Amino acid sequence: MKFNCNKSDLLDAIVIVQKAIKTNSTVQILDGILIQAEDGRVKLTGYDLETGIEADLDSDIIEEGSVVVNSKYFGEVVKMLPEDMTTVEVDDRYNVAISSGESNTVLKGNSAESYPKIPVIETDNKITVSQKLIKDMVNGTIFAVSKDGTRQYLTGCNLESDGSTLTMVAIDGFRMALRRANVGSDFPVMNFIIPGKALNEAAKIFDGSDENTEVIIYSSANHLLFDIGSVRIISRLLGGPFVNYNAIIQKNPRTVINIDRRKLLDAVNRASLIIMSDERRCPLQIKMKDTATLIVSATADAGTHKETIPIETEGETVDIDFNSKYLIDALKAIEDDTVRIEFNGNQGPCIIVPVKGDAYVYLVLPIRR
Repeated sequence: MKFNCNKSDLLDAIVIVQKAIKTNSTVQILDGILIQAEDGRVKLTGYDLETGIEADLDSDIIEEGSVVVNSKYFGEVVKMLPEDMTTVEVDDRYNVAISSGESNTVLKGNSAESYPKIPVIETDNKITVSQKLIKDMVNGTIFAVSKDGTRQYLTGCNLESDGSTLTMVAIDGFRMALRRANVGSDFPVMNFIIPGKALNEAAKIFDGSDENTEVIIYSSANHLLFDIGSVRIISRLLGGPFVNYNAIIQKNPRTVINIDRRKLLDAVNRASLIIMSDERRCPLQIKMKDTATLIVSATADAGTHKETIPIETEGETVDIDFNSKYLIDALKAIEDDTVRIEFNGNQGPCIIVPVKGDAYVYLVLPIRR
């Protein structure tokens, strides 16, 4: 195998596929990048048996072939090349020579025959959606994905469509993050649970600046493919069913407040500075002095913090404790200047929703005293 390419293009492709490579994998060949020069194109692949990423590379192919080369060493060598024009050449013993200008590095590679095959997904079932929309949905929910592997279905986000509304939900047992978007009247009905890692890496690759830049999503019974042209992300799907999240969103709240989101976020951030890692022993207290004033406070071994924020209130006053990190994560994911927060007594969850519309729902369970 031999091809010429631009160093920056090669490095970009390496960085992209490295997102799917698990460091110190128990399967040694999965520490590598699969490079294939065939059918008139060069393709780089990273795969950890759950998430696979393929990136096409603009290049001049002199001789077709394939090889697996250690991801870390290959990336570091390419990063340090002195000139843009780069040549990659592989001999019949799988030695990978990377040359640029007067620099020439040879890395030991492996046959591509032993590299696991990424699942092939048929293109019959597909939907097309804005990359920015999916990126925003992932960024607005991914922090609430569970890290507890005993409930696999909670380690991913539920992506669901009823034909007109696209919803993404993550739940970890202590909080919920939900984002919704209207996608028209003839959107396909679907319901997938996508692993958090795959979504997180896909969101880093998606273009978040242009609403007209699209991603095509192909699905099979067990896998999902995000195709943005030169890059493809393939992920296994998690088994369900997912939690009935509509059932845990409280109705008829006993207390509703409207509050400046930035003021609340800043107050919680300041209070969290003195809270120790043991959130249960040192929780954040949310209390109403009256129907016009919210008190955010914390007491810990390091000291105390207290500040007040003006609010508009309907219903009862509340006095309730929370994990400060959960509130910070939710408030940071929202862009609205003012939010509506609903409470159902001092033991029920708080729910953060828009003042108008239903674009998001963030639910946080309290810490019981």
